Amino acid sequence: MKTKQLKHFFKATALALCLSSAMTTFAIAQPKDEVVAVVDNSVILRSDLAQSVAEVTHQLQKQNKQVPPQPYLEQQALEQLILRQAQLEQVKRYNIRPDEKALNEAVLKVAHDSGSSSLEAFQQKLDAMAPNTYASLRNRIAEDLALNRLRQQIVTSRIQISDQDVKNFLNTPQGQALLGSQVHVLHLRITGKHAAQVVNQVKNELSKTNDIQAISKKYTSAGVQVEAADMGMRNLAEVPAELAARITTLQPGQTSELITAADGVHVLKLVERKGGEKKALVPQYLTRHILIQPSEVVSPENAKQMIDSLYNRLKQGEDFTVLASTFSSDPGSARDGGSLGWVSPGVMVPEFEERMKNTPVGQFSTPFQSQFGWHILQVTDTRQQDMTQEYQERMARQILGERQFDAELDSWLREIRNNAYVEIKDPQLDPKRNHKD
Repeated sequence: MKTKQLKHFFKATALALCLSSAMTTFAIAQPKDEVVAVVDNSVILRSDLAQSVAEVTHQLQKQNKQVPPQPYLEQQALEQLILRQAQLEQVKRYNIRPDEKALNEAVLKVAHDSGSSSLEAFQQKLDAMAPNTYASLRNRIAEDLALNRLRQQIVTSRIQISDQDVKNFLNTPQGQALLGSQVHVLHLRITGKHAAQVVNQVKNELSKTNDIQAISKKYTSAGVQVEAADMGMRNLAEVPAELAARITTLQPGQTSELITAADGVHVLKLVERKGGEKKALVPQYLTRHILIQPSEVVSPENAKQMIDSLYNRLKQGEDFTVLASTFSSDPGSARDGGSLGWVSPGVMVPEFEERMKNTPVGQFSTPFQSQFGWHILQVTDTRQQDMTQEYQERMARQILGERQFDAELDSWLREIRNNAYVEIKDPQLDPKRNHKD
C-alpha cells in the first residue's frame, strides 16, 4: 500500500467509529505499559499504540489490503493517536460532552450489529472476553461522538459562504439543476458488523445494474444487511437536502460515493432526471405556544404541575394569549401572546413539529415535553407557501458547505497538531528521526 493511501486510511479510521474491529482489539492482551508520547496534558501509552495498530491491521486484513512493515505502521498509528489526543484536549477545553441518549443509541447499534439484543447482554458478552472491555468501548464511542461534535462546531464556523457565492453557484449548470428538477433515485443502505467488507462491491454492482433487489439478496448475509429502496420519480425539493446535494452532482446512470452515516453506509444512483419549473410548496403552520421551563426555582415536578394547570384553564375557556403572555417561559413569543408566526417543517425540535402537524386548526394540544421544557401549542391557520427560492438557496449553501468542509477540516487538524505540545519518548517511533518519505 502506498504511503499516501495508508495516510488516508489512517485518517478515515481516526474520523470514523471503527467499532467492529474495536470489539476484537479491546480484548487483546496488552503489553507492559509505558509512556510513548506526551501530548499537552495527557500521555499516550504503549498499550494505546498496540491497540491502534491492532485495529488498523484488522481493518486492512478485512479489506484484503497489504499490511505495511510494523515500524512504519507504528509511526503512523502514533501520529493519529497524537492528533486524536490533541483534539480531545480541545474537547476538554470547550467542555463538550455527548448526549447520553445519543451515546446509548450508538452503543446499542453496535450491540445489535454484533448480535446482542440489549446493552446488558452486550456488556456481559464483552466483559466475558476481558474485564472492563465494555466500559473501554463505551468510553471510546463517547470520545468519538464528542470529537465529531467538536469538528462540526469548529469547522462549520470556519466555513464562510456569502450571498454572492450562492448567487454565482445558482448560475452554474449544477446550480440550474436545482431549479425544479425531478429525479428518479435508487438507494441502498448497508449495515452490520461485516458491512465494511462489501460496501465497495455493492457500489460497483449498483453502477452496473438497476436491479437493487438482486443486489440486496446477493450481499445480505448473517453479518451484513443490504436494504434496497426505489425512491421513484420525485421533485428534488422533496428529497432531504443532504441527499439532494449528492444527487445534483450526478449524471443519469452514475452512483454516488459511499456515504457513511450513523445508521450505516449509503449509496445512491441517479436513474433519470427531468427538468421543469416545479415549485417547492411547503406546508406552514401559524402557531403559538406556552412553554414552562424547569429552572433553579422551578423543579421538573413543578413545571409539569404548572403546565397541567394551564391546560385545564384552557379547557375551561380561558384566553390562550393571556395565559401565554403571563406564564410562558419563552420571553420572545410571550410578548406576542405566545405567537411563533408561520412555522415551516424542520425548524422546530421533532417533538414540537410532530404535535404541530397533528393538531387541528383552532385547537390546542395536550401538554408535551421537549428538551426545552413542557409545551402547549395551538395552530390557528395553515397554508402552502412557495419556498422555491429559499429551498434553492439552502441547497446551494449545503453543497458549497460540503465542498469546503474537508479542506477546512484538514486545515484545522494541521493547526491543532502544530499548536500541540508533543514529546515522543521512544526514538524508534519518531518519523523525523527514522523515516524518510
